[in-house]
Amino acid sequence: MLSSRRNFFRTLGVGAATTAAAHWPFAEFARATPFEPARTQDAHGAVRLNSNENPYGPPPQTMAVIRSAIASANRYPFMDYEPLGQKIADFHHVKPEQVVFGCGSSEILRVAAFAFLGPGKRLIQPSPTFEAMDHYAHGVGAEVISVPLTKTFAHDLEAMLSHADGSGGLIYICNPNNPTASLTPRQHLETLISKLPASYYVLIDEAYHHFAGESGMYKSFIDQPVPDERVIVSRTFSKIYGMAGLRLGYSIATPATAKRLETLLTSDGVNGIVSKAAMAALDDSDSVRLFVKRNADTRQEFFNQATARMVKPIDSHTNFVMMNTYHPAEEIIEKFHKQNVLIGRRFPPMDTYIRVSLGTPEEMKAFWQAWDTLHLDMPMGH
Repeated sequence: MLSSRRNFFRTLGVGAATTAAAHWPFAEFARATPFEPARTQDAHGAVRLNSNENPYGPPPQTMAVIRSAIASANRYPFMDYEPLGQKIADFHHVKPEQVVFGCGSSEILRVAAFAFLGPGKRLIQPSPTFEAMDHYAHGVGAEVISVPLTKTFAHDLEAMLSHADGSGGLIYICNPNNPTASLTPRQHLETLISKLPASYYVLIDEAYHHFAGESGMYKSFIDQPVPDERVIVSRTFSKIYGMAGLRLGYSIATPATAKRLETLLTSDGVNGIVSKAAMAALDDSDSVRLFVKRNADTRQEFFNQATARMVKPIDSHTNFVMMNTYHPAEEIIEKFHKQNVLIGRRFPPMDTYIRVSLGTPEEMKAFWQAWDTLHLDMPMGH
């Protein structure tokens, strides 16, 4: 679990702290290209279908806890860390020492880069995928190998495995994948793990776990773990739980692997409001089921509307959809922006595809109204 500032150096030990600091590549991070998702756009009054958020926000039970917790905003948050870690552990039927949580699951990715990558190490990832890990890997001076997805938009695990040589590193798997919304079967991932050289760790990003549960191909590596200390699974409270603005994510790993991540976290990096809200959210399974149902209904209606317009999106297992416009994505994104509808950023090399987050019915109506004004020429039989 997350260390407080009070016991940070006691947890690390002076020697470990010194060693960790010595290997933090500040110079490399200073030279790294900034990670700039499409949140710099002016969102004032806009229809926001660009960041895969829960359009309904936290459910009432969680909102009540958030309002109450604001009264304690003058207090440091570390008193909440032990109960939060215990709550997550109990929820997943694991030990508290297997849980690491931070400021969004992006922080889990960041500390994984610090722990398992660096000069002479290799990050192997699909392309396209969520870009944060790529950014962090470059920041620590690691080599980055990006492997194109298969024709069915699954991870090309054999190709990824073929690059797993040298002095080791990390394989990043976002499943379901962002931005393609596609799924790689669990059985194939198990095969990858079993064949992976001992010097490689695997980080499985399950940010969109709740939206994939209905697929027979999918089974979470938290719900059904594999006995391998090299496997790290990350989750977030930003999607189904509707708390993207409060920033909380976590990982589950073996105690030894979790310890390597924990010692690199920002001290007191999780605020007390989200700590309390997350514990309430984990108790509210009814709202999770409601949001999953709403998302499935909205997703089906999106496909219905797309079919009516002779558009065929990639099959989606998430709360967003990706589809080929056969026109430069940057131009399409800008045209939507001019109509006050924000959609996802460009994802090379899929430069004619757009990613659309699923919003409320009213927001999706606005999307299709904007789409219909574009009068795009689409190839027959695509």
